[in-house]
Amino acid sequence: MISVRLPDGSQRQFEAPVTVAQVAGSIGAGLAKAALAGKVNGKVVDTSYLIENDVDLSIVTDKDADGLDVIRHSTAHLLAYAVKELFPEAQVTIGPVIENGFYYDFSYKRPFTPDDLVAIEKKMAELAKKDEPVTRKVLPRDEAVAYFKSIGEAYKAEIIGSIPQGEDVSLYTEGNFTDLCRGPHVPSTGKLKVFKLMKLAGAYWRGDSKNEMLQRVYGTAFAKKEELEAYLHMLEEAEKRDHRKLGKALDLFHFQDEAPGLIFWHPKGWTIWQQVEQYMRKVYQDCGYQEVKGPQILDRTLWERTGHWENYRENMFSTESENRHYALKPMNCPGHVQIFNSNMRSYRELPLRFGEFGQCHRNEPSGALHGIMRVRGFTQDDGHIFCTEEQILAEVTAFHPQAMKVYADFGFENIFIKIALRPDNRIGSDEVWDTAEEALRSALRQCGVTWEELPGEGAFYGPKIEYHLKDSLGRPWQVGTMQVDFSMPGRLDAEYVSDDNSRKVPVMLHRAIVGSMERFIGILIENHAGAMPLWLSPVQIVVLNISDAQADYAKSVAENLKKQGFRVHLDLRNEKITYKIREHSVQKLPYIIVIGDKERDANTVAVRTRGNLDLGAMPLDALVDRLKNEIDTKA
Repeated sequence: MISVRLPDGSQRQFEAPVTVAQVAGSIGAGLAKAALAGKVNGKVVDTSYLIENDVDLSIVTDKDADGLDVIRHSTAHLLAYAVKELFPEAQVTIGPVIENGFYYDFSYKRPFTPDDLVAIEKKMAELAKKDEPVTRKVLPRDEAVAYFKSIGEAYKAEIIGSIPQGEDVSLYTEGNFTDLCRGPHVPSTGKLKVFKLMKLAGAYWRGDSKNEMLQRVYGTAFAKKEELEAYLHMLEEAEKRDHRKLGKALDLFHFQDEAPGLIFWHPKGWTIWQQVEQYMRKVYQDCGYQEVKGPQILDRTLWERTGHWENYRENMFSTESENRHYALKPMNCPGHVQIFNSNMRSYRELPLRFGEFGQCHRNEPSGALHGIMRVRGFTQDDGHIFCTEEQILAEVTAFHPQAMKVYADFGFENIFIKIALRPDNRIGSDEVWDTAEEALRSALRQCGVTWEELPGEGAFYGPKIEYHLKDSLGRPWQVGTMQVDFSMPGRLDAEYVSDDNSRKVPVMLHRAIVGSMERFIGILIENHAGAMPLWLSPVQIVVLNISDAQADYAKSVAENLKKQGFRVHLDLRNEKITYKIREHSVQKLPYIIVIGDKERDANTVAVRTRGNLDLGAMPLDALVDRLKNEIDTKA
C-alpha cells in the first residue's frame, strides 16, 4: 500500500502507484478540475507525476503562490508556441518566470513590432482555447540534441549540449510545439486564460554582447482577470509616479552623460535630502551613535586585507598615485575599523557605535543604472557597532524598534523582514556563520517578529537581516539591514582589552536603516507621487497676492513664516491669481496662501491645501499652529 499524507493530516491509501491528478480526483471532482500541479515532499511536480512511495502531498491550485508560478511558466511556453505558429522560422531560446511575469527570447530575421505583439497575444488566446494537453517525456541528452537539430532549433540543441553527457532531459509538448523544460506545467493549455504581453526588448544570447541580439518578449499572467486588471492599474500608476519624470517636473535633480550614474541635485531636491539627513542624524544621536567621517580613497592593500579586492573588485573604482594603488570606497566599514583602531579600546567602551553619512562608489553596469534608485555614487546612513559576542543580541534587538519607528515616520507601515544567509563565496568558518546566523534569529524571536530566510544571499563577510517595505502601490523595496560580522575586525587587527586583560577581537555589526539615501528618496518620491508630506516638502508654503495692493502684506506674511522656520516661496508676479494657483498646484505644494484686500484688511490669510481644498480665511497664528502640529506628528 502507498500512503499519501495530505496537508490537513489525513491520509489516503492506494494499492498501486497513483498520479497527483488521481489523488486529487479521489478527494473531489472540484479539486481535480482546479489542480494545476502537486507538491510532493516539498517539490512542485506535474499532475501527471507518478507517486510510487509514501509521500506528503498538497494539491497546487491557482490560489497558491506555486500555482501562479506554474501558470506563468506555462504561459511562457504558450507564447513560444504562438510565435512558432505565426513565425515558423523563428528559433526559441529560453523563457523563464520573472517577478510579476515571464519572458521568452527568440532569434528571428527581423525585429518584432507592436503589431506582432498583438497578433502573438491573439494566437496565444486561440491556442489556449483549444485546451490541448501538456505532456512530458524524458529523453537521453544526445537523443534530445538530435531531435532539436532535426527541427532546426539550434539554440535548444546548444543548451542541451551543455548538459553533462549521459544525463536525461525532459521535454514538454502541447499541440505542435515541443520545448525543453524541467517543468512543471499546467495539465492543459485551457488552464491559461488570463495573460497579457507587455513589451519588446533586445537581449544578447547568454547575456554576452559578442553573441547575437535576440528578441525578448515580456508578458504577465494571473489566475483571475481582476488580478491582471489590478496589476495593469498599478503599472499605470507607477508610470505616473516615476521618480525620474517627477524629478524633472518638480526640478529636483538631473543626470548628464559627463557623469554617468551620478546625480546633479537641484536646490529643491537637495532640500529633501537635507530633511532626510537631519532626521537620520537625530536618530544617530538618540540611539547612542557617534558620528564620524572616513576618507573616500584607501590603499588597495587595505581592501585586500578585508577581502573586498578578492570578492568585490569588479565593482570597485581604482586609481594610482606615486606608484601606489588605491580604490574609491564601495562601503564605509573598513574606514570605521581604522577609527576604532586609532586608540586602544577597553571592554568598558563596548558597545561602541559609529555612524556616518558615508559616500560610496560602485562600478555598476550602465544597463543596471536607474534614475536615483541605482547609481554609481551614493550615500548610506551607515553605522557600525563594535561589541562583544554577548552584546550582539541586545544590540540587534534594540535596532529593530529604531528601524520600525523611522519607517513609520516616513509613512511606511507595511514592513516585512528577511534573513540573508551564507553565500557560496564567503570568508569565515562554518562555525562562525552558524553563530552569526543564530544570533540574528534569536534577536528577531525576542522582538516577536516573523521572517523569511534567503539561503545564499548574505554578504561575503556575514549574514544580514533585511527590512523590506511596501509603498502605496504595494511594491516591495529592500531598505535597511543589520549584519553580523566576525571576520573583518580580525582581518584589520581590531582588538580590545577584555576584563581579564587579554586582547580580544570585537564583533562588528553593520547597520543601515534607510540604506542608500538616494534610493530612499526615490522611493519616497514615488510613494507620495511627488506630493511630499509637509515636513519633507522642499517648499512648504507659497504666498500669493491678488494685486500689487496686497504686496507689502504678502511680504510680511512670508517673512513671518520664514522666521518661524518654514520653507516659503513668495510669488508677487503680476499674473492672474487663478494662473498662479494652478501653476503652484502642479508643483504639488502642501499649502497655498492667497492674500487679497479682505485678508489684508482683516490681518488674516486665505489658505488652500494640496488637492485644491479651500480652508478659508484664518489668522496667521492659527495657520502656524496647524503647520507645526502637522510637522511634529509627521502627518
